[in-house]
Amino acid sequence: MSSPLSSTKTAAALRTSARVSAELLLVLVAAAVSLWVLGRMWSVVWPLIVGLFLTTLTWPLARFLRRHGWRPALAASAVTVFALLVGAGIVALIAVPVADQSGQLADRVVEGIDKLRAWAAGPPLNIGDDQITGALDTATAKLQDSVGSVVTTAVTGVSTVVNGLVTAVLAIFLMFFFLKDGPRFLPWLTRQLPGRLATDIPEVAARSWDTLGAFVRSQAFVGLLDAVFIGIGLWILDVPLVLPLAVLTFVSAFVPIVGALFAGFVAVVIALVSNGPMDALIVLGIIVVVQQLEGNVFQPMIQGRGLGLHAATILLAVTLGGSLAGVVGSLLAVPVAALLAVAWNYLREQLLEEPREPESGAEPEDLPGGSPVPS
Repeated sequence: MSSPLSSTKTAAALRTSARVSAELLLVLVAAAVSLWVLGRMWSVVWPLIVGLFLTTLTWPLARFLRRHGWRPALAASAVTVFALLVGAGIVALIAVPVADQSGQLADRVVEGIDKLRAWAAGPPLNIGDDQITGALDTATAKLQDSVGSVVTTAVTGVSTVVNGLVTAVLAIFLMFFFLKDGPRFLPWLTRQLPGRLATDIPEVAARSWDTLGAFVRSQAFVGLLDAVFIGIGLWILDVPLVLPLAVLTFVSAFVPIVGALFAGFVAVVIALVSNGPMDALIVLGIIVVVQQLEGNVFQPMIQGRGLGLHAATILLAVTLGGSLAGVVGSLLAVPVAALLAVAWNYLREQLLEEPREPESGAEPEDLPGGSPVPS
């Protein structure tokens, strides 16, 4: 006959479970309130995040100039101007070749559309010109019926562009101030906090800064790998605009999911209208292979090594971030997970029990796991 359950132990277990559940519920409520406040302040928080990302990329150069006698304001100004020139150069690398070959590409686009119509008119589709014209008329009628929603979408798009420009300008100004006054922040923060917080928070902030820099540098390296491999494939296939497409691939690597889809779509379309459907399929295959290697091999390995996160953790974080907040969530998922890991590791360090000194007179065999010392 089995022994009955202890009523005392059962009641204690229930009380412990209830207490832990209540504490966990309070933590979740606090997290939800924090996210709500963050959402209300997003117009300020987002430029701050972008400015921090830009600062992590440009800080090594600013630090080099400061160590060689440049004043902080002069070093920050020089680095900010250099960053703007680099950004303008990237835009030029994309825009100038496209403008030079735009006429040829436009002619090939028209030729590609004609080929597509001719292919659709033959077997197995056998779609005649009358059917194509009817489909275009139907699409035009639907467009006219939904002109209001189209206008609304256009206005929303213009608003998005304006907000993006405002965010970019604010981020650049914040980057300048971070480069200029960043090293003074932790000492100032230490003076503002009382007691134990004056030690803990600056230490976590310093570790978080190092982790954020590791994330941005690893993301840039992954984008460089994508640009090199895809660029080599496009060059072998003699696809035009190889350099602009490689630069676009590198820049789009900083915008997860959508960036890769956009860069891949542009490359496939250019290959289609310039080299034909076979080369377009090959380009598509190259992009799919490179993106799979990046998402499942390069990015988890490189970021995991630099951030101290397991590859599976990174994959789960990106998936969760994308499901919660779309593209922005995917972009911020990995650094947020890494910063949470930094805070958790520091908290564990502070909560670890100090190793107890052995009592005087205790023999080795009396200690847990001890064994007599051979004479």
